[in-house]
Amino acid sequence: MLSLSPEDRYLRFGYAANDAQIGRYVDLVDFERDEVFGIFNRKLELIAQAHLAYLPDTAQTRHAAEFGVSVLPKARGRGYGARLFDHAVLHARNRHIDTMIIHALSENAAMLRIARNAGAKVEREGGESEARLRLPPETLGSMFEEMVENQAGEIDYQLKSNAQRVDVLRRLFGEIKAGIKRVRSSVIE
Repeated sequence: MLSLSPEDRYLRFGYAANDAQIGRYVDLVDFERDEVFGIFNRKLELIAQAHLAYLPDTAQTRHAAEFGVSVLPKARGRGYGARLFDHAVLHARNRHIDTMIIHALSENAAMLRIARNAGAKVEREGGESEARLRLPPETLGSMFEEMVENQAGEIDYQLKSNAQRVDVLRRLFGEIKAGIKRVRSSVIE
């Protein structure tokens, strides 16, 4: 989130959040209650991140969760925000959540498109919009789907992590080989 531009921070938070404000936001994430999902590129850089915040049960937010997402500019246009939304929906419904809520600025077309494409009802009030999506109840199929998605994500991350280690070892061996050649050529001279 710290690498987001001021414009992106404005769209994500509704104001141009500075680094300290983003730090406070992260400090307030309840990792025992909420969920944070991410997509990593081949270099293991976090390029898309979503926050699924489970809301306390009140008359207005009974069994509800709020969704927010950020995608780095270099990774946009690839459907990562929608993929994280779909994953969050699946995750939430398997935890007995029946309503997904998205608060967004009315000008945040990408976020509102994700909500509308999922079938959410979007209500606009001035410069802000609220999308509400009713979630179907969990099923054995949805629980299995989430389990498979989670395992696929873990495997993907491990493959990328191992590929990165192999690249480091290859570079290290290349440097050692070059160093040995230099030593040999200096001994011959």
